[in-house]
Amino acid sequence: MKRRFIHIVLFISIVSATFGQATFYDRLADSALTLTNDKVIYDPSYFNITYPNGDVPAHKGVCTDVIIRAYRKFGVDLQKLIHEDMVANFSIYPNKWGLTQTDKNIDHRRVPNQMKFFERFGTVKKITNNP
Repeated sequence: MKRRFIHIVLFISIVSATFGQATFYDRLADSALTLTNDKVIYDPSYFNITYPNGDVPAHKGVCTDVIIRAYRKFGVDLQKLIHEDMVANFSIYPNKWGLTQTDKNIDHRRVPNQMKFFERFGTVKKITNNP
């Protein structure tokens, strides 16, 4: 009886975790989709922004800003998370810009840096032509 109870609890935990993850990712995708309704002008300019929770002007941005803003709706500050990881692990992040130190104004807005961060801490989907 005790063993059966443990199996039931384990099964419910696994199912709950699976549905919880799907729900989070579904909500994240919905959040990103709603951001596409905002009028935003593509502007890859460098901006001095506050830290943490800094953002470029709401009517400006690039593709990575959609990701940053979607996560922020759930209380996740990618600016802070990426900056802190880059400070601790600078050498493993792409060195495409010849930088010798982190820059909390722009690092989280760069696609290669987001890719490295999600490779380390998130979920990465393979880039392919075969969906």
